[in-house]
Amino acid sequence: MKKSPITFKVGTRPSNLAVQQARHALDGLENQLAPHRFEIETCVTTGDQDRTTDLRTSPADFFTRELDTALREHRIDCALHSAKDLPDPIPAGIDWFWLPVCEDPRDVLVLRTDQSLDQLPPRPVFGISSERREEYVRRFFPDAEHKPIRGNIEERLAQLDEGAFDVVIMAAAALHRLALRERITSYIPLEELPVPDGQGYLAITFRQGDLRFQRIRALFTPTLTIAGAGVGHRDLSTVATIRALTHCDLCLYDSLMDQRLLDYLPKHARAIDVGKRCGAHTKEQHEITELLCTYARRAQRVVRLKGGDPGIFGRLAEETEALEALGLPFRVIPGISALQAATTSTGMLLTRRDLSRGFTAITPRAAKGKLAPCDHKTRSSLPIVYYMSIKAMEAMATELLAEGNAPETPVAVIYHAGGEQEEIISTTLEALPEQSRKTCTSKPGLIIVGEVTTFRYNGTHGALEGARVLITASEALQEKTAQWVWDAGGRPIHFPLIALNPIPNLNLDFADYEWVVISSPSSARALLEQMRLQAIDLRQLPKLMVCGRETAAVFNEVGIQVDAQPEKAFSATAMIELAKTRIKPGARVLRLRSDKAGEQLGNALAQQGAIVEDKIIYQNQPIAHDELPEFDALFFASSSAADQFISAWGIEVLAGKTVVAIGAPTADTLSAYGRSADLIAKEATTAGAIRALAQHVVSAHLDRLNR
Repeated sequence: MKKSPITFKVGTRPSNLAVQQARHALDGLENQLAPHRFEIETCVTTGDQDRTTDLRTSPADFFTRELDTALREHRIDCALHSAKDLPDPIPAGIDWFWLPVCEDPRDVLVLRTDQSLDQLPPRPVFGISSERREEYVRRFFPDAEHKPIRGNIEERLAQLDEGAFDVVIMAAAALHRLALRERITSYIPLEELPVPDGQGYLAITFRQGDLRFQRIRALFTPTLTIAGAGVGHRDLSTVATIRALTHCDLCLYDSLMDQRLLDYLPKHARAIDVGKRCGAHTKEQHEITELLCTYARRAQRVVRLKGGDPGIFGRLAEETEALEALGLPFRVIPGISALQAATTSTGMLLTRRDLSRGFTAITPRAAKGKLAPCDHKTRSSLPIVYYMSIKAMEAMATELLAEGNAPETPVAVIYHAGGEQEEIISTTLEALPEQSRKTCTSKPGLIIVGEVTTFRYNGTHGALEGARVLITASEALQEKTAQWVWDAGGRPIHFPLIALNPIPNLNLDFADYEWVVISSPSSARALLEQMRLQAIDLRQLPKLMVCGRETAAVFNEVGIQVDAQPEKAFSATAMIELAKTRIKPGARVLRLRSDKAGEQLGNALAQQGAIVEDKIIYQNQPIAHDELPEFDALFFASSSAADQFISAWGIEVLAGKTVVAIGAPTADTLSAYGRSADLIAKEATTAGAIRALAQHVVSAHLDRLNR
C-alpha cells in the first residue's frame, strides 16, 4: 500500500531567473515521479547579498555556500543551481548531478534596444563578469573599455539601458528562460568564445548518501560503460565495445590501444586522453577515477576505454569501487587481452591436450611501483578457474579439501558467462558437492575458487535496478531499444518475435502522388530499402507525413527531412488531426504500411477528401523461439508482437512481470487477451517506453524508502 507522497524541499537562489528555471525543472520532475512533489525554498547566498565584489575574483562557492549549509542542516532536501555555478571541487558531503536538458550554451551580446553593433561608440564600455569574457572583448573589440557588472539579469539590463554600459555579455540560456530573447543582439559562436562545461545546464545537489536522490539521479544518468579496447589492432575489439563508442558523448581513453578506435565516436563526442605508460602518466589513477565520477554525473553517455581487458591488470577495481560508492550505474564490457593475443594468435597455446591443462597469470608489480614476489607460495594463493568442470565439481572439491584448502573457501559457479542468461551461484568449497547435486546440468559453466569471488558489482544503481527487460521488437529496433535499457541501468534480453519481410517487386511510381504517409519506423526502413533495390532517386519522394520522431529519424539518417509530423501524441489519431491542416482535399496520397497495420488511417484520410492508395510494403512473419528466457519486465513495441508472444507462451507467464506497451493500440491488443499493460508510454517511441518503465521503478523505490 502506497504511503502519502513525499514532498521534497528544494533550495534555490531568490532571483527571478533562479526561481523560474527551478519551477520549470521541478514541474518536469513531478510529471515523471508523480505523485511526489517538489516545493521551492528560496535562500539568499553571499553572491546575492554582496553586489560589489568583482565576479572575476569571487570565491568559487560565492553563489552556493548558503545552499550547501542548508543541505547539511537538513533545512532543504536538495538544491537546484545553474550547473556553471557549482564550485570545483564540490564541498565534502555534497553529491550532485546535471539534468539532461541543455538550453543554448552560447554567450550573447546585448545592446540597448535602439542600437546595433555598427552604431557603437569608438570606445564602447563592456559589462564583464568573467575572465573568459574579458579575453573575448580584448580579441574582438580591442578598443573597448571593460568594467565589472553585477546584479541579476533584470538589473544588468537596467544598467545597460540607463547608459552605464554600451554592451553586456550574458548567457543565452538565462535570457531564453526569462522569455527575453528579443533583448539578444547577436549570438557569439562557441569557437570565438568557449563556455564552461555546465553553461545551459541545471544541476541538483544533495547530501551524499541520500538514497532518495541517488534513485532520482538514476533517471538522468545513463549507465557508464567501461569497455575493453582489445590489444594491438582495432579488429581485436568486440562488437559491444564498438557499439558503445558509436553511441557515446564522451570517451576517456588509454594510450595503450589502437587510436583508430576513436574514429567510431560520433562527431559531437569528446575524447580525453587519460593514458598511462610506464614512467609517463598523462593522468594518475586517482585523477582518472575522479574524472570518471565527475563526467558520469553530467547526464551524458560516457565510455571509459581501457586497453586489453579491463579486468586483467587494468586497475578496474579502483574505478568501479569509486562509482559504486557514489551509487553511479555502470557496466563492464570485457576485451581481448595481451594474454590471448600473445598466445592464441601465435601458436604458443597456454592449454594443449596432454601438455598443459592450465596456466598462471601474475604480475611482479605491487602498489606505488614496488616489486612483489612471484614465488611458489604467492602463486599457490592465487584464485583458481576451472573450465569444463560443472560435472566434475564434486570430485574437484574433494581434491581441494584433501590438499588442505579451508572448507569455508569462497567459490562461485557461473553459468552462461557473459550471456543474457548468465547465472552466478555463490557457495563454499565445503558446500560445493551439495551444489553439484542440486544444479549440475548440461549448461555451459565454469568455477572460480578463491577470495576474489566475494566481490561482485552491485548492478542495481541504475533507474531499472538491473532488471532484465525482454525486448520483443523487430530486429530493426533491437539495438536502439537495448541501448535505452542499458542507459537506464537494466539488462536487455533480445527476443524479437516478428521478422519484417518486404513485399517483392512493389511498384513505387511517386509521380502519381503528392504525399506519402508512413506511421512506423519499420515502414520507413522498408520504403528506403525498396528504393535502394529499385535504384529510385531519393529526390523523387513527394512530401512525407510520418507519425513521430523515430520514424522521422529513419529518413534523417539519409538526409531527408519530413514535411509533417505530430508534435506530440505520436499516433494515427494525431496524424489524422494533422492531415486536416496539411493535406488538401483532392490531394493524391500513398499510404504505406505493414499487413498488420489495418486500413483505418487510409480510410480516415479518404473521408477528409484525399485520394488515397493503400499499399502493403512489408509483411510480419512470426519468429519462433525454443524457450522463454527469464525476465522481470517485458516491452511490446507492436500489437503483432503481443499477438505472437501470447500465442506462443500464453498469458499466465506475464504474472508478476511488468508489461510495457509502446502505445494505446498495443495496450488494447493486450487487454483483448485479458492482460492490461502495466505501463503505456506517454510518448509512443522505444525511448518513451523504456523511460516510462524507469520512472515507474524509481517512483516505486521512493515509495519504499518513504515507508
